[in-house]
Amino acid sequence: QVQLVESGGGLVQAGGSLRLSCTASGRTFSSYTMGWFRQAPGKEREFVAAISWSDSSTGYAGSVKGRFTISRDNAKNTVYLQMNSLKPEDTAVYYCAARYGSIWYSLEKKYDYWGQGTQVTVSS
Repeated sequence: QVQLVESGGGLVQAGGSLRLSCTASGRTFSSYTMGWFRQAPGKEREFVAAISWSDSSTGYAGSVKGRFTISRDNAKNTVYLQMNSLKPEDTAVYYCAARYGSIWYSLEKKYDYWGQGTQVTVSS
């Protein structure tokens, strides 16, 4: 079992930055591929970014590529999502997810564990 706790959400103006953190406990963090997803009001949850545990390869949704950066610190059992140049359409609840294995996926059904989510609101 893996427990995930997100933090770092909040209210920011368009063009600003936020860094989300997700701290894991319960199993060997370094064996898990980590992902970030988000869900805006009235919309389905969507993939944002992911990072493999083995070679730290990363993947991003087209809508955030070049603005968001995912990274991880295995010593701290933490994965980060640095969000720059934020837009109002980035407003959503952001979820951290984990899957055992070295391959990252953009499909949420591939992830086994989920955090409770953290709210990000970007004002125009």
